[in-house]
Amino acid sequence: MISLDEAVTARLESHGQRFEVLVDPDAALAIKRGEFEGELEDVIAAEDVFENADRGDRPPEDALEEVFETTDPLAIIPEVIERGEIQITADQRREMQEQKRKNLVNRITRNAVNPQMDDAPHPPERIESALEEAGFTVDPMEPVESQVDDALDALRPVIPIRFDTITVAVQLPPDYAGSGQAQVREFADLEREEWQSDGSWVGVLEFPAGMQNEFYDLVNQVSSGEAETRIIKDEDDIETR
Repeated sequence: MISLDEAVTARLESHGQRFEVLVDPDAALAIKRGEFEGELEDVIAAEDVFENADRGDRPPEDALEEVFETTDPLAIIPEVIERGEIQITADQRREMQEQKRKNLVNRITRNAVNPQMDDAPHPPERIESALEEAGFTVDPMEPVESQVDDALDALRPVIPIRFDTITVAVQLPPDYAGSGQAQVREFADLEREEWQSDGSWVGVLEFPAGMQNEFYDLVNQVSSGEAETRIIKDEDDIETR
């Protein structure tokens, strides 16, 4: 279950009665869209249905039977969310908006590059500043994934930006290949790998272009700065390595 501070109220009015449940805001939106895949018990603040959640008042059981044909809260809660309205306070709205703004900036930073600077990643601060300059407003009631395209459209007149992936070949020296390759291969999609006769490891990985700095930091960390890397532009580059 979640805490009361994290929950919003979903409210349904039917048959002259009011029914309220306390639920995580993102889960409530997912349930409303038919996209929720988790456990209901993990995203509610109370396994209960209220007439007034603030006061803790509960509706009569016969009202539950009349509207939902059951008194089981776990059966009623999703129906209240699906059929009702999600109530959020101004403070909850601001908090949700700020969190989704951070998530949006993080998602764009990890995937976007500057095509005018040899596809170098954009720092998060630049993305955040550009969103503000573009006047882009994050919708706290919509998933971050559905707002990325609109955010990119808003950003393009302000900064050069595009989503891209990058393919990098990395060679770890024998002294670091054993433990290092395990960490490197977890970072991204491993396209191919090869153990050299001297015990070194070569891997070719693809990942969002905005994560280049993170990747190089990891490679340097696991190899004490002794690894070699090369950006792969096409298949010929891979074959001639």
